[in-house]
Amino acid sequence: MQVHDVDLRLLRIFVAIVECGGLSAAETRLNIGRSTISSHLSDLEVRLGLKLCKRGRSGFEITESGRVTYQASLELLQQCEAFANTVANSKQKLSGRVTISVIDTMVSDPRCGVARAIAALKTKSDQIQFDINVCEAREVETSVVNGRSLIGLGVSRHQLRGLDYFPLYNEINYLYCGKDHPLFTADPEKTKQLLKSAEVITSNYMRDKEIRNDGLNYQNSAIAYHDEGIAHLILSGQFIGYLPEHYASYWVDKGLFKAISPEQYSYQIPVMLITSKNHSATLLAKALIKEIKRCHSN
Repeated sequence: MQVHDVDLRLLRIFVAIVECGGLSAAETRLNIGRSTISSHLSDLEVRLGLKLCKRGRSGFEITESGRVTYQASLELLQQCEAFANTVANSKQKLSGRVTISVIDTMVSDPRCGVARAIAALKTKSDQIQFDINVCEAREVETSVVNGRSLIGLGVSRHQLRGLDYFPLYNEINYLYCGKDHPLFTADPEKTKQLLKSAEVITSNYMRDKEIRNDGLNYQNSAIAYHDEGIAHLILSGQFIGYLPEHYASYWVDKGLFKAISPEQYSYQIPVMLITSKNHSATLLAKALIKEIKRCHSN
């Protein structure tokens, strides 16, 4: 089949569906509704004459043809990006698409310099298209590995081959409770007793998977995958959980959150600039990496 612009768009949507693990999970990344995503997926299947995945009550499952198409899509999209970058480099001008993947809630951290880096690049060229994807920590790395993002800003416990990691700053996380939780007004002695039975939010989010050895009882009665989900659960007054200080400060200032024994229940984790060993040599990528480092140097 001949590949047109619309096909590239459909392939990008399909790649997002596979990497997110389903249509519903891809809504946030693509910023479009599930029914529209489903329609685009059906259009692609018709265009290719293949059944790419199974979807229904039993859940989402990629077919063998879908796996082959996914790998081929990654290669094709990387080649298209490489072509655009090569042409841009030949002009010795900053032009093309700046793709950045970041973990959620970084925008509330005053130490985050992404906005300043974007502003600096924008003043240097008006031929740059900015594309920012907010996603889970592991997806940030996957996006950079696949060449879908020029850079990523996130956290990592197990660094992947083919990627470079440059520490930007340390993010501190505290254990919080909501104003309706018994721990909110407990004295130090009562706090020790209540913590033995307190229900702690379990998170698959990488920041919350750090080994803290805090001795708390994780009963898995509440699970969240993003900071916003953790905040909802803490606000209920039924659970306690870890959040970055910069993000939780909004509710702390309003008297809705309280850090529990912060001298004991806290941990720090470095926020990293994540780049690819294979896709960081273009003029635009170099300029972006330089600005990100500069904007985090103070």
